[in-house]
Amino acid sequence: MMKKMNIPTSKTSLVLFLCQIISALDVPLDLSQPPTITQQSPKDYIVDPRENIVIQCEAKGKPPPSFSWTRNGTHFDIDKDSQVTMKPNSGTLVINIMNGGKAEAYEGVYQCTARNERGAAVSNNIMIRPSRSPLWTKEKLEPNHVREGDSLVLHCRPPVGLPPPIIFWMDNAFQRLPQSERVSQGLNGDLYFSNVQPEDTREDYICYARFNHTQTIQQKQPISVKVYSMDSLNDTIAANLSDTDIYGAKPVTERQPVLLTPTGSTSTKVELRGNVLLLECIAAGLPTPVIRWIKEGGELPANRTFFENFKKTLKIIDVSEADSGNYKCIARNTLGSVYHVISVTVKAAPYWITAPRNLVLSPGEDGTLICRANGNPKPSISWLANGVPIAIAPEDPSRKVDGDTIIFSHVQERSSAVYQCNASNEYGYLLANAFVNVLAEPPRILTPANKLYQVIADSPALLDCAYFGSPKPEIEWFKGVKGSILRGNEYVFHDNGTLEIPVAQKNSAGTYTCVARNELGKIQNEVHLEIKDPTMIIKQPEYKVIQRYGHASFECIIKHDSTLLPTVTWLKDNEELPDDERFLVGKDNLTIMNVTDKDDGTYTCVVNTTLDSVSASAVLTVVARPNPPFDLELTGQLERSITLSWIPGDENNSPITNFIIEYEDALHEPGVWHYQTEVPGTQTTVKLKLSPYVNYSFRVIAVNKIGRSQPSEPSDQYLTKSASPDENPANVQGIGSEPDNLVITWEPLKGFQSNGPGLQYKVSWRQKDVDDEWTSVIVANVSKYIVSGTPTFVPYEIKVQALNDLGYAPEPSEVIGHSGEDLPMVAPGNVQVHVINSTLAKVHWDPVPLKTVRGHLQGYKVYYWKVQSLSRRSRRHVEKKILTFRGNKTFGMLPGLEPYSSYKLNVRVVNGKGEGPASPDKVFNTPEGVPSSPSFLKITNPTLDSLTLEWGSPTHPNGVLTSYTLKFQPINNTHELGPLVEIRIPANESSLILKNLNYSTRYKFYFNAQTSVGSGSQITEEAVTIMDEAMASRQVDIATQGWFIGLMCAVALLILILLIVCFIRRNKGGKYPVKEKEDAHADPEIQPMKEDDGTFGEYRLFSFVSSAPF
Repeated sequence: MMKKMNIPTSKTSLVLFLCQIISALDVPLDLSQPPTITQQSPKDYIVDPRENIVIQCEAKGKPPPSFSWTRNGTHFDIDKDSQVTMKPNSGTLVINIMNGGKAEAYEGVYQCTARNERGAAVSNNIMIRPSRSPLWTKEKLEPNHVREGDSLVLHCRPPVGLPPPIIFWMDNAFQRLPQSERVSQGLNGDLYFSNVQPEDTREDYICYARFNHTQTIQQKQPISVKVYSMDSLNDTIAANLSDTDIYGAKPVTERQPVLLTPTGSTSTKVELRGNVLLLECIAAGLPTPVIRWIKEGGELPANRTFFENFKKTLKIIDVSEADSGNYKCIARNTLGSVYHVISVTVKAAPYWITAPRNLVLSPGEDGTLICRANGNPKPSISWLANGVPIAIAPEDPSRKVDGDTIIFSHVQERSSAVYQCNASNEYGYLLANAFVNVLAEPPRILTPANKLYQVIADSPALLDCAYFGSPKPEIEWFKGVKGSILRGNEYVFHDNGTLEIPVAQKNSAGTYTCVARNELGKIQNEVHLEIKDPTMIIKQPEYKVIQRYGHASFECIIKHDSTLLPTVTWLKDNEELPDDERFLVGKDNLTIMNVTDKDDGTYTCVVNTTLDSVSASAVLTVVARPNPPFDLELTGQLERSITLSWIPGDENNSPITNFIIEYEDALHEPGVWHYQTEVPGTQTTVKLKLSPYVNYSFRVIAVNKIGRSQPSEPSDQYLTKSASPDENPANVQGIGSEPDNLVITWEPLKGFQSNGPGLQYKVSWRQKDVDDEWTSVIVANVSKYIVSGTPTFVPYEIKVQALNDLGYAPEPSEVIGHSGEDLPMVAPGNVQVHVINSTLAKVHWDPVPLKTVRGHLQGYKVYYWKVQSLSRRSRRHVEKKILTFRGNKTFGMLPGLEPYSSYKLNVRVVNGKGEGPASPDKVFNTPEGVPSSPSFLKITNPTLDSLTLEWGSPTHPNGVLTSYTLKFQPINNTHELGPLVEIRIPANESSLILKNLNYSTRYKFYFNAQTSVGSGSQITEEAVTIMDEAMASRQVDIATQGWFIGLMCAVALLILILLIVCFIRRNKGGKYPVKEKEDAHADPEIQPMKEDDGTFGEYRLFSFVSSAPF
């Protein structure tokens, strides 16, 4: 049976695959071999002092090795220590701490030795150290008092732990303290303030140290910080200065940068190769300095350089000797800059160039062990044999040491041993074990027989032939059962036995034979190769530009080998798609619903099979609102104008169409922004008109097709000089709130419209059409003035003028107002009602004299209500209805009246104050109407030929009932309706017995009431007469008689004979007339039921009977 193996086609996978098959060339475990260390604890092993200590040492060998340990260079006798045990068939030590042992007693350097008859392998020196989390030393912390704008450093000074603790700052509520360019934590754990602000005042700055090994957190005592603000001093100074002097004053003194750490202008740093290099610069200054890093004489390494802690920390990962040099940090603000140069030297602990590898030789062969390492400084190389320095180890005539190489000549079985190479310098050491195993073994092929390999066409194929033998066997490959040996450029033969076909074609498929031979024997093995079609993306995703909240869709249609099962995966920026329900993955597409800015990126369709992988990518560009403008600048300052310029922000793939300029008046409305103007998107400068006595700040908003940007940062402030007002209040009105007053109101000027301090208003009024002088008062900055003692509802001329400490505004325009209204004095007269129909009436009235309205005429209200129904003469609760007719209207329609009823109404005039007196009540009656449907219809007492009907009178007769009308008709089994019969019934009747009906028949009834006006709506009902029991019995008896059954059988037989004759005649070409066909297929049971005229014959007698009077 073939074992299947899929060969990956990517270059990375190919390298990994080759590494796997090369590293697999070990000595089979059933052959004698020296020990090999397979697992050991790290060199620097920090343990939890509360848990048992486990020092690992595992090894393999034939025969299985025995284990021993040294501690601090001397033999460690575990049998004499009850707390120490060694695991069975292992060298791993377990030191029992949880049952009374102390970890500190076992601190030291341990080394394991694994030994059998062919040699001894040793582990690294393993340094055991218990982790430590000491308590914070108690200290008296004085409160920190600092002026606003000064720098400050809060020292953490955590206890020295093993390993060092992780430092962070929090408050009493266990919330992390916010950090920024101004406030940040240094690498040493201290908290640095480039400049302090009043909001930094607090009493709970707490430094925490977390010791991960012991899972403990310790805290320093809280530190108190009090920041003294300069605001109170500035307020005192401002009271004695003019507005112009105040403008531009700064609350604190700005300072150029000074480095808080590191100190001085230069420092040095040593880091080891492969580690992470961390360089730090933190500066004080106001404004807060910005940090920039450069490398003198070179560039910062790409892809390995990162900036952390708001660019105060430079991080370079995986450093090498090439990263040595001078690194400069520059701290800059608007007042200047300062720099510091850190000279970095990269040293290196030893690292392998060529580590020694196990050597398997046959008797009489030659070989070498090579041990080459590098470092800074250059490491020294020393050799050991079976854990003993080679200089004092037993001599072996076949062995010669030459520096970093051991040369073996004509080895014998006694030459088997384990050699150790030690490369060391002041920064560390490397220790490697490599055995020499002398064996005489015929060839073995370790690759399973009949292994199946599958590869994609035009990609490399690697056919494995792992082998072992001593001497080393020679490997040959054949194709097919009787094929010739493979040679030529189309094949590559690897030392580990692998056959490589660099470009496998369809004709490369087949069976391959691997033959291994040495002087002790020969063996062969077959493997099989299949070639598959490559996977292709025949429709790739395409570039998309989508507006925010739109939908984006990418296609990915594939073609693949029919025997392979592909899986399609979508990636965003080479990572998994976000876990978001907006991403919908279909069979061959990806749809993103309601795209947002974060969806911008590269989307990749990855198709994987067990053999190959293909991908295709497309970019999604999400257009969005522009970024805000920046660097606002004010120039050309004049009393009534100024020039504003700015730099546009990123337009985010959608051109900027215009800029909106807004202003803030910090003097009158701080924090409130108002629209000023807007300019085209190509313009970045505008001249703005200004008002007096305004402390202006400006900001700019960019606009594109997607929307508006966030506002820019505000510009500098600009205070304009005072002047008299340019305009007067708007929306001046005069409306009385009482019959004897006039309330004058207006919209006050906004702060910037005042043009200066001391804003007031001059309010003037006089009665219109009367030769009076103006009466004026000056009021404070309010919006209302009340004039008392005025006549009721007379017109007034009104004007309101603004003034301030520098003068009056221009003369205002006059408006007309009225003093307060009072209730109307008289009621409308000559009220008339014209009834149009039973539900509608028209009402007329004469208008009241305008002088009696005593206010603004708003209209008339008609109150009307039903007194009683004329048919029942019963009183009920009176519900008045109101209709309002706007303006000077003198008539109106009253809809929704009830027929045959008596109504009353009156009319009242309405002004702004309320309603006047009511006119005398007017009575009118509505005529009769059609009634509502009868309240119920019940059908009871069904017999063979009669039904009893009972009904209730209409709920709303709407007049005098004259009669009832009953209509009914039969319904057959197919729901067809028979002839309709109509009966008129006197109005005083409430029941009726219908006779001479057909038995077992359903009837439908229609019933309504009439007045002299006409018929009302009808009510319907259905009922069924009962069946004659005797007739039903006779029908059953006939059906069970023998003669009837015989007759039915004869009829059936005749019909069958007729069908056979018809079938024969039809086959002969004969045709029946249509009439004959109908007669032949007619049902004798159905025919008599219909007469020639199409009426229902069974209803004739009833029709005759029903015509007689009841």
